[in-house]
Parts: sequence; C-alpha cells; structure tokens
Amino acid sequence: RTENVAVDAAYAAQRPGLATGRYVRVSISDTGAGMPPEVVAKAFEPFFTTKEVGKGTGLGLSMVFGFVKQSGGHVGIYSEVGEGTTVTMLLPADPNERVEEQRARAPSAERGGAETVLVVEDDPAVRQVTVSFLESLGYVTLEAGTAAEGGRVLDANPRVDALLTDVILPGGADGAAMARRAKESHPDLKVLFMSGYTQDVVMRNGRLEEGVVLLRKPFTRRQLADKLRAVIDGTDAGE
Repeated sequence: RTENVAVDAAYAAQRPGLATGRYVRVSISDTGAGMPPEVVAKAFEPFFTTKEVGKGTGLGLSMVFGFVKQSGGHVGIYSEVGEGTTVTMLLPADPNERVEEQRARAPSAERGGAETVLVVEDDPAVRQVTVSFLESLGYVTLEAGTAAEGGRVLDANPRVDALLTDVILPGGADGAAMARRAKESHPDLKVLFMSGYTQDVVMRNGRLEEGVVLLRKPFTRRQLADKLRAVIDGTDAGE
C-alpha cells in the first residue's frame, strides 16, 4: 500500500531521527508466522537472521534500513506472532513542490471534544501517547491493556461515549469481540479500531467486519482527531 502522509512534531517524537514534513508511506504486509518482539528488535541488524546456516545472510533488511536512512526517511516493523508482519517505509516527498500547492492542502484546525473515550491498547508506550493526544484535544480518557480489563472499565463507567481499541489484544479476546460485547450494554457506543496493519490486511484475515472504521498506527494527533471526531459524529463509515 502507498499513501501520502504528513509528519508533525508529535509523530516525529515517537520515531527518533525522523524530521517533520511530507512523506510517501510504503507498506508491505504478509500473512506469515509473525515475529516476537525480541526478533523485531534485531531485524535490521547486519548478519542477524532466523534462517538456517547457508539459507540467509541477514543483510537484506539492513540494506533496506541503510537506503531509507540515507534518503532521509524512516523504516519500521509491526508484527504479531501468528498473524503476520508489516514493514513500513517513510520516504521524503518531492521537496520541489511549490509552496502555494502545499498551502492549498493545509488542513483546518484540529477538532476535539469533551466526550469520554476508553483506550484499549496492550503496548504501554502507544497507550500513553494516545491518551496524551486525546487529553490535549479535550477528551476525558479511560484506559485498559486487555479486552478483559476494557470490559471491566466499561461496566464501571456506563457513560463512556467512544471506544478506541487495538484490533489484536492479548488474553484470548481481540478488540472486535470486546466491541461486540460492549455494544450489548452500551448500544450508543461509538467504536474506532486501530492497528499497525492496513485495513485490507485486517479484513482479509477476518479480524474485522465490513464497514468498521480503522485508524492506522502509528498515527499523528491530527489523524486521530479527525478520525475519532468523524466516528463520534457519524460522518465516517470506513476507510
């Protein structure tokens, strides 16, 4: 998948060495065995490989890493064991584009709200950044790290307006299953899913149903603001 993205200061702060500006995001996904965190952490190291001796040099991804960095971009891996892997490259967009064209596409001010939002995300760092974004936009936030914990928070807080949940969660229940159960007790609850995978990959794997709304990770504060506001207002029916 390819798409144009704008990197702001908050997004760049999550990716050391990445500058603000306009980029082309190229994502390559598979449906393989996935990689555990300790493998992801070493995947770009030269000569690191999980293949048998003589089956791989471990230089492929390190060369990709070097090319992207030399181009002024960024590359990262999102992977879930048993689900697959997505490698995402951010490459700088055309620096010669006219300033008038950039201004013409300048977005309007970010729209926040005062609703209560439950964030369910198992990665503490991602959850912290997401909650920070939401609170800076005026939302009241609650948080949980698993589907079971999220269910308990919902039971204790009947006035939750929106659920922002990762698709894949630990503990045997995913975000979609939790959202379905939540809708039974909170019929007016608005739901926004988030994932490191693109929507077509998540749909193909049967994790989500048609018509749901997905926010791609990592995301900027503006992307979160726009997508969540659209879901709450009922103006976004899917990616």
